[in-house]
Amino acid sequence: MNYILVFGLLLAGLVLLVVGAEILVRGASRLAASLGISPLVIGLTIVSYGTSSPEMAVAIQSSLANQAELALGNVIGSNIFNILVILGLSSIAIPLMVAQQLIRLDVPIMIGVSCLTLFFGLDRTIHRSDGIILLLGGIVYTVFLIYQGSKQPRDPDSEYEAEYGNRSPLTLGQWTQNIAFILLGVGCLVLGSQWLVDSATDIARQIGVSDLIIGLTIVAAGTSLPELATSVVAAIKGERDIAVGNVVGSNIFNILTVLAVCAIVSPVGVPVSDAALSFDLPVMIAIAIACLPIFFTGNVIARWEGCLFLSYYIAYTTYLILYATDHDGLPLFSFVMLSFVIPITAITLVILSLNSLREKRRSKRVSNHSLDDKDEVN
Repeated sequence: MNYILVFGLLLAGLVLLVVGAEILVRGASRLAASLGISPLVIGLTIVSYGTSSPEMAVAIQSSLANQAELALGNVIGSNIFNILVILGLSSIAIPLMVAQQLIRLDVPIMIGVSCLTLFFGLDRTIHRSDGIILLLGGIVYTVFLIYQGSKQPRDPDSEYEAEYGNRSPLTLGQWTQNIAFILLGVGCLVLGSQWLVDSATDIARQIGVSDLIIGLTIVAAGTSLPELATSVVAAIKGERDIAVGNVVGSNIFNILTVLAVCAIVSPVGVPVSDAALSFDLPVMIAIAIACLPIFFTGNVIARWEGCLFLSYYIAYTTYLILYATDHDGLPLFSFVMLSFVIPITAITLVILSLNSLREKRRSKRVSNHSLDDKDEVN
């Protein structure tokens, strides 16, 4: 098989994954709406999980093909790509507001499940029992989201009209069309994932790069295209909380469901290489933790922070390329990143977080004084 055919198959697989996810989400959302399920719950479940369906398709396909390392690289690489590239580009387009729930609940959960993945991988394998634990966590998290969403006051009729037009029963033709969308979307995902996994594996073998590296880069970026499109468009349209929430939710879903299913389906579990254990998983955790101070500084992801995210993804990808090719510049690059760039960034984020805390405390004191003055007047 020549390189042109292999790369053509890779590109075709990526296109099918993106198209399949879009068609699947559209058909399932319209059917759910016609059955009386609120747009909020649809967004929290079908749409959020639908944008991660390419990762799920690749995970299952690679696990059944005894290439679970590719699935692990896809999950880790997608989580890194989601934060550094998708949030980076979205915040450059327009500064993103961060909801308090993300800071207090969802980001800590993302950090927790990332650390749990590292813990499960310490014995060099994420076993089927580990996958079952992760999957149960994903079910609990989803149920909690639906419960929280159901408690929020809303006007159902206006929501349906805003999202789906006039709320009315679907005709037989519309039912058939939406079911066809779902089946077609699933078919595109299955075929696209098979082409993507086969071509990526063939490329890795021909150029001597591991499945993990291919999963961390090409496959991860390709399967994250639905999240990229959703977040950037949401940011441009002013729906900034959706742009951030989509990324955080997808990262949690990738671990609690995609990696979990991969570990359950694979006959030998998911092997965790020394490289993933010593570098890629810690990088994923560090990036998740870095979200807290960045999100915490004024509850806004500024443009300069978006540029910082993008620059770190470029640095991460550069490291992977240098490592894969055993380049002579790798030691110098690692020394500069570890000795200067990362410490300076960490110190800057700590200072910004402390300043943000001081501002919030000062604002709270001023607010309390104002209330006391009003009480005295009354």
